[in-house]
Amino acid sequence: MTVLDLWLTRSVPMCLLLQSLVLMAVCFHPASMCPKGCTCVHGDGLNVTCGHAQLKEIPLDLPPDTALLWLDHNQITSIPDQVFKELHLLRELNLSHNAIGTLGENAFRGLESNLLVLDLSYNRITTVQKDVFALLKAHVNMDNNPWHCDCTLQQVLKGMAYNHESASRLLCKSSELHEHGPPRPFLAIDADLCNLAKRTTDYAMLVTMFGWFTMVISYVVYYVRQNQEDARRHLEYLKSLPSKQKKPDEGDDISTVV
Repeated sequence: MTVLDLWLTRSVPMCLLLQSLVLMAVCFHPASMCPKGCTCVHGDGLNVTCGHAQLKEIPLDLPPDTALLWLDHNQITSIPDQVFKELHLLRELNLSHNAIGTLGENAFRGLESNLLVLDLSYNRITTVQKDVFALLKAHVNMDNNPWHCDCTLQQVLKGMAYNHESASRLLCKSSELHEHGPPRPFLAIDADLCNLAKRTTDYAMLVTMFGWFTMVISYVVYYVRQNQEDARRHLEYLKSLPSKQKKPDEGDDISTVV
């Protein structure tokens, strides 16, 4: 065996070992960079799976190259502002089957460019801020939440051009129309809830102004009657005073003496 053959014999296993290490480094994210309770695997981008991890809040140490993030079936109650702002490569975000009731107005800031799917189904969301989904191009699944359909929600859905299908499935647990009965599809509410709210406010203002006007009129009537009573009492007092007797004239005195 020549020296070249011996070198090749020893080099081939070393190359295979290096290839294996490189492959492992590419396919499996270092454990130190993966959030506790999650698994991180490279596929079509970095897939971070944190489902069924009993999480109560969004992990703050998510890898910045995360492409798919699954946070479903946890106990998360709120999405703070800009919590995903560093995840510029994120394409899919699953937050379904949690206890989310509050979304910060800037909760999804930073995801406008690449996010394609946002799943918020099976949570406890009743209302959202007007601009919470502004500029998002993602398909948003909002099914199975106890929505309160009001002016704000109507404005939110009008601004979501990519989610007509999702809006058609959204059910109103309650609405500004104060209707009772089973949940109704949002699009079945044939009313402008923003104008309805404005009319309600105008009516409340009208009632308040009428109340103040009635109070002022009542005070004026009371004031006039009170003054009339005081004037009557004063007049009676003057009448009750004894009148002054007339003094005799000096001429009468002289004639009496004569």
